[in-house]
Amino acid sequence: MRVGHGRADLPVPDGTPMGGYLDRPGPSAGLLDPLSVDAITWFDGERRFALATADIICVNEDLAHRVRSDARSLGCELWLAASHTHSGPETGCVPGGGPTPAPWLDRLTDAVGTAVRRAIEDEHRCDGEARHGELHGVGADRSRPSAPAVVPLTVIAVRHRPNEDGRLVGCDEAGNNERLANRNGTGENERPANRDEAGEDGRLAGVLVVLPVHPTVLPAASRLVSADLVGAVRRALRARLGPDVWALVATGAAGDISTRHTRRSQDAAELDRLAAIVADRCLELLREPPARAWSAGSGIAWAVRRLELAPARLGEGPGSVPVDPAGDRAADPVEGPAVGPIESPARDWAGDPIEGPADDRAVDLAALAADLRAAEASGDPVAVRLARSRLEGVRARPDRSGREDPIGVHVHAARLGELSVVGLPGEPFLAVAESIAPGGPVMVLGYVNGYPGYLPTAEAYERAEYEVLVSQVAPGSAEALAEAARQLLEDM
Repeated sequence: MRVGHGRADLPVPDGTPMGGYLDRPGPSAGLLDPLSVDAITWFDGERRFALATADIICVNEDLAHRVRSDARSLGCELWLAASHTHSGPETGCVPGGGPTPAPWLDRLTDAVGTAVRRAIEDEHRCDGEARHGELHGVGADRSRPSAPAVVPLTVIAVRHRPNEDGRLVGCDEAGNNERLANRNGTGENERPANRDEAGEDGRLAGVLVVLPVHPTVLPAASRLVSADLVGAVRRALRARLGPDVWALVATGAAGDISTRHTRRSQDAAELDRLAAIVADRCLELLREPPARAWSAGSGIAWAVRRLELAPARLGEGPGSVPVDPAGDRAADPVEGPAVGPIESPARDWAGDPIEGPADDRAVDLAALAADLRAAEASGDPVAVRLARSRLEGVRARPDRSGREDPIGVHVHAARLGELSVVGLPGEPFLAVAESIAPGGPVMVLGYVNGYPGYLPTAEAYERAEYEVLVSQVAPGSAEALAEAARQLLEDM
């Protein structure tokens, strides 16, 4: 297997509308750290697969179609994933999907193409290793303050294969990197990069990290452009692994996971602190015994399946009232969810209905506003944030009461040797990814090739939290995507 990495800058001029927060005080005004598009390509001698990640809030289907069409002209199957930074340009991140605004459709297409071409030019023989472990203290369920701050972390190590004479490209006679890296970024204790991490199989070429945490450390008040947590983790890994080792960080299934309950502040220093925890844990995992991801004779396969998801609907149910856009209370307060029969069933690629309940919940804005006032009176900042997010969830979502058309999405799966890879659109909850468990190593990415919005688990619809309130799809949608991914992997 030949593997390459490429990168392209993604400049954001001052005055650019920013994505991610409704209450942003204005357009971009300065740069905290640069945005980029990173790409990895795999080539087995016949088929080429590329994964590109862009420092943007979401990838809409029009952008995915453009970049995938261009990649096919290079003989390449491409997935484009968003890092989901909330401190980048607004790229049309509308729940349910929307158009990518000018000029970002063209700018992103060009940047992705450049990164992929550079990755193809960089391809060389590499083996792959997979490691999975727990990450503590960075991400947690953002709607449950008492939830443990533990998420899964996936690290894919890409290692150079020996030349015919057994030596590694770029290594001295002892087999160590010829260049030195400063592990801690302080200028002290320099040593050969990757000596502990390289092992017997070869020098480390790069690492692919899947981090299922919303990269939302910086606040809505910030107008500085930044890749946020994803960018900070990239920097921390490069500082520890040295200049010859690339690092690509992809956001996993982070729909319900963020730093809300783990961050101590919302500034650059806190980005560095959290990124150091992630990077140090990655290095710990690199020292543990790996599972083989791919080797010299491994092959590549991929598949895609289109699903049509039933839209969430607002209606009237027992003990509840419909949302009033003006915020007036129409009747009694909400007592709980009301679930009705399917009115617009989801259909898979063959046209067969996907069974599952539709969301027929009604929500009372006045009651949510009262909850916020009570939380503010209590002085509990966590209660205030949760109450405010629920109110924002109702106000942020488009009017869904009359929507009948299903929401089309694509589920992607690939095999890179022994490594199973799943690309889910939008913002799936972490439990959705954890339900996809084929034999052997697996990594599940979110924010890939489309943006239907939040994809909560069916169980989550029993709670009136932000992600459920703003979701555009009916309960059971996320489970349908997970089942499609499992079937794709089984059939490959």
